[in-house]
This record gives sequence, structure tokens and C-alpha cells, in this order.
Amino acid sequence: MNLKEEILKLKKELDVTLVAHFYQRDEVFELADITGDSLELAKKVMLTDSKYVVFCGVGFMGESVKVMSPEKTVLMPKIACCAMARMIDVGYFEENLKKINEAGISNDDILPITYINSSAAVKAKVGQMGGMVCTSSNAYKIIEKGLKSGKKIFFVPDRCLGQNFAKSLNLKSAIVGDGSDLNEADVICYNGFCSVHQQFSVEDIAFYRQKFPEILIAVHPECDPSVCDAADFVGSTSQLITYIKNLKPEQKIAVGTEFNMVNRLRDKNTYILSSTKPECPTMNETTLQDVYNTLKSIKDNNISKECEIVVSQDTAKWAKVALERMFEV
Repeated sequence: MNLKEEILKLKKELDVTLVAHFYQRDEVFELADITGDSLELAKKVMLTDSKYVVFCGVGFMGESVKVMSPEKTVLMPKIACCAMARMIDVGYFEENLKKINEAGISNDDILPITYINSSAAVKAKVGQMGGMVCTSSNAYKIIEKGLKSGKKIFFVPDRCLGQNFAKSLNLKSAIVGDGSDLNEADVICYNGFCSVHQQFSVEDIAFYRQKFPEILIAVHPECDPSVCDAADFVGSTSQLITYIKNLKPEQKIAVGTEFNMVNRLRDKNTYILSSTKPECPTMNETTLQDVYNTLKSIKDNNISKECEIVVSQDTAKWAKVALERMFEV
């Protein structure tokens, strides 16, 4: 059986939209009706009329799609979870708030902002406290907006993103639990990180600059602040794509983000800023067979509850509030 052909046939027969994140393996990405980063996907799905959404990504992205399009049935061929998103839940969120309170900072003086790489439950908690969601492309504006409240920002879950954007705004940052003075910080960061973007180092940058003196270095803001400081360009997934595509073909560039995305950008003169192959393992779990099985289950009216994204009404309500506050900025 030719899985690609069968998937294309099923897509024509069914009231379905196939969605894939940039980090998906090529064979899945190429068949998608909608591609993009996590927020783009949620926005684009809202504009479709399909009853079913087959979402190839990770759990928090599927939840965001469901929150913003509650009338749709959102199915994931693989219920994969982002490692960073798993580093925080409501319990850990509240434990960190307690540590901040113990440092003498009350909840009334805190505005939480959560990176979109978090569960719907965490987004809901942030929404209930008056906070917002952000992405790597709009975090600068969101933090700047949040500071107008006169409160300290509690940024979860990615410490690197929080530190990098605080530095870009000439603000002080601190990390909960690392011994730094939380009272001195404008942005208090939860101690989470991306396992993929932590693989890049300043030594990698030095290697490429020595090998190719005219090379450019572009990295994602989930990288360590020392890496971002040494790069020529720092940007979100979509911003990196635009930056790289606008370069002259002969311009060499080393990129610090997920392998699959970088690998499909240009045929020549584009390098991965690592001696390893930094792939998002959970994104790469989804195969053509998984996609086919999910589409076939829709056709056969035999959808597995294990692959359907469900968000409780109360959680969805407050998560949507946090997301919509972001859209207002």
C-alpha cells in the first residue's frame, strides 16, 4: 500500500484538515493542508470549515487549537508532549508562586505570562490571574505590555526566553530557585528549558566563525542567553525562516534550531549549529502510518478516544482568555 496516495485519497473524501508543525518530519509536513508554528496553526485552523482537524505536532499545540476552535474535533495521530511543556503543571506553577511569595512578593504584585509551550491548564491559571500567553515572535511586545501594569513579570516555563527578552528590554531577570534575588528582578523566570535548543553552544558558534569567516549565525531565543548574545540574528521559527529565505543564495549561515525545519530551507550554504542532529524527538514520532490510521478511523467512524484532544469547559474558558489577551497586543 502506498501510504502517501491513500492519505491523499482520504483527505479528498473526508471533511478534514491535515495540519503539521514546522518541526515534523518531511514526509508528514509535505502532505499537510496547513503548516506553521504553534500560534499560526491555531489561527489558521480557526478560519477553516472542516469538522475534523488531524493535528501533527505536540499536545499543547493541539490543546490551543481545541481551545480556539471548540466546535472542531481535534485528533492527533500521536499524542506527543513537548518536554518543556511537561516541565510545568499547575502544581509546579503554584509551588513557584509560593517561593516568590516567601521572597516577600505578593500575588497582587505579579503578572504571569506563559510561553505558548505550556498546557491549557497552565494557560488557564495564568488567565485567571490576569496574565497572558506569548510566543517567541511577540514576547517582546507582551512583556513590554505587561510591565505597564507596574507588576513584576512571572515568566513560565522557559527561563532562556524570559532572560533573553528581559535583556533585550534592558531589564533585570532572576530564576526561581537558583539563589538570585527575586526582589531585584523585573522578570522572574521559571526554571524550564527546551531540550533541543539547549544543545547549541558558544563553542559551536566559534567553530563555524573560524571555519567560515563570513558566515552568519541565526538562533532561536530558546537558546541560552550566551548563545543569543554571540549570534547575528535571534528570532522565532517564522522569523528565522523569513530571515534565511531573504539571504543571498551564496551567503553561508549556521542555524540554531530544530534540524528538520532547517534542513528544508535551502539546498546549499545552510548549516546546523551543532555537531549533533538536534531533532525534536516527540515531533518526529508521527509517521505516515499514524496519519493514515487516524484518517481511516474517521472514515470508519471508529475514532479512538486516545487520540482526541479534550479540554474541560472551565479550563478552555480561562485558557482562551489568556490567549485572547495576547491577540489584543
